[in-house]
Formats: sequence, structure tokens, C-alpha cells
Amino acid sequence: MVSEENLRKASEEQRRRNVPLSRILIERRLVDEAVLGKMLATRLGLEYVDLTKIAIDPAAASLVPRVLAVKHEMIPIGFRDSRVVIAAADPNNVQGIDDFRAYLRKDLLLVVAARSAVLGAVERLVGLPSDSLEANAKAASEQSETESQLPEISEEGPIVKLVNATIAQAVADRSSDIHIEPAADSVKIRHRIDGVLHNVSSMPRNLHAAIVSRVKIMADLNIAERRLPQDGRISGLISGRQLDLRVATLPTIYGEKVVLRILESTTAMMDLEELGFLPQSLARYREAFMKPYGTILVTGPTGSGKSTTLYATLNVLNSSSKNVITVEDPVEYRIAGINQLQVNPKAGLSFSSALKSILRSDPDIVMVGEIRDHETAGTAIELALTGHLVLSSLHTNDAPSTPARLIEMGVEPYLVSSALDCVVAQRLARRLCDNCKVAYKPTEEELVAARWDDADSESPRELFKAAGCPVCSNTGYRGRIAIHEVMNISDEMERLIASAGKSHEIRQLALEEGMLPMRSAGLSLVAAGVTSIDEILRVIA
Repeated sequence: MVSEENLRKASEEQRRRNVPLSRILIERRLVDEAVLGKMLATRLGLEYVDLTKIAIDPAAASLVPRVLAVKHEMIPIGFRDSRVVIAAADPNNVQGIDDFRAYLRKDLLLVVAARSAVLGAVERLVGLPSDSLEANAKAASEQSETESQLPEISEEGPIVKLVNATIAQAVADRSSDIHIEPAADSVKIRHRIDGVLHNVSSMPRNLHAAIVSRVKIMADLNIAERRLPQDGRISGLISGRQLDLRVATLPTIYGEKVVLRILESTTAMMDLEELGFLPQSLARYREAFMKPYGTILVTGPTGSGKSTTLYATLNVLNSSSKNVITVEDPVEYRIAGINQLQVNPKAGLSFSSALKSILRSDPDIVMVGEIRDHETAGTAIELALTGHLVLSSLHTNDAPSTPARLIEMGVEPYLVSSALDCVVAQRLARRLCDNCKVAYKPTEEELVAARWDDADSESPRELFKAAGCPVCSNTGYRGRIAIHEVMNISDEMERLIASAGKSHEIRQLALEEGMLPMRSAGLSLVAAGVTSIDEILRVIA
């Protein structure tokens, strides 16, 4: 499963970090953790369990303290005869087994489970009781909240526990964002899970200032400034995983709203195949980014996964023989071997000024976080025309409207046609939960509403829809997948763009040249049982 070279590198890292080899292999995405867990279980003559598909006994899980479960990555999941069943990420952890046996004073039955599933179960069942947010909120609300005491209050136990519990619960819920929103008489906490916001809790209004101050202290922001938006970053180990949180404050009529975006380093290490590219679209995209120069743009609305696609592409292109430089605002994920710049407008370092400096730094590949204005667009085009490969993102609704957007920004049509090599438009759709999705026969009305006839494929006899179960928190969906539309720029397309062709003319030519429309790509995923018609209608116009 692992090449000798990769195994050697993993072994060196294991000796350096003094952690199990299995963890290194999983973190470097060299093996699938479920496959590795099953192999370990078979080798040791143990049972393998999928913790996402079984009911864990809360009474068993509550037998051990959180610190012990997190330290050894083990959790009691039930009882069998007179023994306690312990799910372990590393069944060779002799010290952990001894500690559990000494603490529980019972015979143990060891089973093997995926590390991420064990840590997730610990977070849900051991770390935070169901009423922990409310309990911490109640304790914190009993504190005084005079203006002069805010910094001291935010550092005290209850507020610290409340903010930590809020972040830990969001991580356990697989949230991408935490919204802390002040209202007239309360503070609302909402989590964005798989792209959709969910209400989590409501807290007393008098906690708002202390919560915001605590978050600002963690993010090294100015706690005295409440009239202007601020941006910051929090880094730390949460649930055994190294996470970064991007913090943004926004003054509203009821006080400062805070949004924390949860960034996990493993997201930046995803392979293109994992993102949801259909084979024909991936082949067209790979043909473009393997060229030595040109411009590749990934387009879509905010939160459509553009950055993830760009990082996955950089992972393929990153090598010691190339000078890769990125300009971002902010740097979301840190990648070894790549030179990453963060723009700083206050210091005079904007996207355009950074790109001009990069021109003199002998780059091979340049990634621009986002093209926002004429100057940035012009400099990026200039980089591509001088023999560099430029990757960037842009806000457009689809691939064919991208050349027109660049022209609207003030870039000459002939420059756009010469520099542009490929445009990838994308959206994120929620995946159906494999544990509870339900098969059904679609009606003619549903197929007409989804415009299945336009997808050049047969109408399906069976599709799947969301149901809901404990595994997916009764939403019917778990995880997301990207839907792509890849438009390559041919010679004929170049001539059309240079003559300022309309978007609908560019779309027609792209379809004739083999571009798979986003709706057709989405309906292919529906037919494969990956997502539902409702989800495609939600994300694709």
C-alpha cells in the first residue's frame, strides 16, 4: 500500500515526533485510515468497528475522564458480558490499555476503530455533556459585567470554558464556521455545517461583551476597538487535531458579531480526485494546469470551495524544481515548499504591488488568492504572458461568463484571449448520508424541474433522497462534494474572446468543444446516488 520511499520518510517523521507510525501514514494521506484499521485488527485478531454506524452506550463513554480518552485515543463504547468494550485507534498502545484497566478496574475487550472516529466520539460523548454550553453560560452570566472589568472577566474560568466549549462543539459537529450573533435580548450561536447554517444555542445578552473580548484576546485583536471590523487568527490543538481559526468581527446595531472560520490543514492536502471531478472534466483540467505557462481561473460564489481546488492543484504542481509563490488575503493553509505572502494593505502590500515584486523573484508558478480589481487582473495577465503559470479565483456564475468579467475589469480582450488557458466554475453540494439515504422512483415532474432532458442522459429509474439519522445529525446529508464545469480555451475560443464575443456565444462554442455543463455534472452525481435532486436545484440555477 505504501512505497518504500514514502515509508522511509514516514518512519523518519515518526522518530522525530515520537507518535505512532499509523498516525503519520494517515496524516500524510498515504493510506486510508479505515483500511489500515481493518488490517491492524486482522493482524492482531481483533474486531474492527465503524463508530459512525453503531450506537455508542453513553453510560460506558462516561466512565472515563476526557483527558484520559484524548491522551490515549480510546473510548469505552459498551459492555459485553462483564467486560467494558474499548475502541482504540492504536491497539498496540500498551500504556493506554494499562491506564484504562487501572482506572476502570474492570476487564477490557479491545476493538479497533478509525482515529478520527474515536476522537469524534470522545468529543461528542466524553468531552462535553449535552448541557455543557448552557451550564457554562449560566455560570458565566453570574459574573459582573462592568465596562472596566471586561478584560479580566474574559480571562476568568467560566467565560474561557464557554468559548472553548463552543469551539469544541463546532469541531465535533463538522462545522466550517461559528457565528456569534448579538440580538436585542440574547446572544445566538450558529454553526455552518455542510454549507447550511443551524441554530445551536441562545445565551444571556449580558455575556456578549465578555465572549467577544475572550475571542479577541485569543486572536490578538484590539479589545477596545468596537466600531471597526477586525480580522485575526487563532491556532491550537483541538480534539487532537491542529486547527487554525480565522476570526472576523463586524459591528452591528446590537454589538459586534463574530465569525470564526475553522481551517483544517488536511483540507489543503486533498487530492483532485477527492474533490468530485468527473473523469472527463478532470482530464480537461489536468491538461491545462500541466502546461508551463498561462492563466487558470477557478470561479464561483463565496464558500464554493475555490481555495480548496487551488490548493489541491498546487499540491500536484509543488516540487523542488519549481519556485511556487502565492499571494493571499489571508493565508488560509500553510504548505511546505511553497513561498506564501499575505497582503497587508496598511503596510502598502496589496495584491497588485505584491505581484509586481513577484515578477522580480524568478517564479515558475504564481497563485493569486483572488482577482478583485483591474490592476491585479492586469498584472496576473502580464505574468502569464511572460512565461509563468498563474492560478487564481474570480467571482462569476459560470465558466463562459469569465472572459467578459475580465474585460469588464478593464483588461483588453486580446490580452484575455492570449493569456487565459482554462476556467473552472464550481459549486458545493451536500453528500447524501450513506447510512440513511432512501431509494425512490422519481416522478416525471421532478425530472422536468431538474431539466434532466437537457443533460443528454437517460431518465433514471431510481434515485436517492435524504432521510436523517444520528450519524448525520438528522439532516440526511454528511459531507460535501464539488460540482465542476471546465472550459478550455481553444484557438477558435481565443478568436471569439478577442472579438469581444458574448457569454452565450462562448457557452455555445464551449459545449460544442466538449465542455460538460455544471447542471449535467450535478445530475450525474444524482444518478450515482451521491446527492439528491433537491440539493442540485438548491445550488445550481
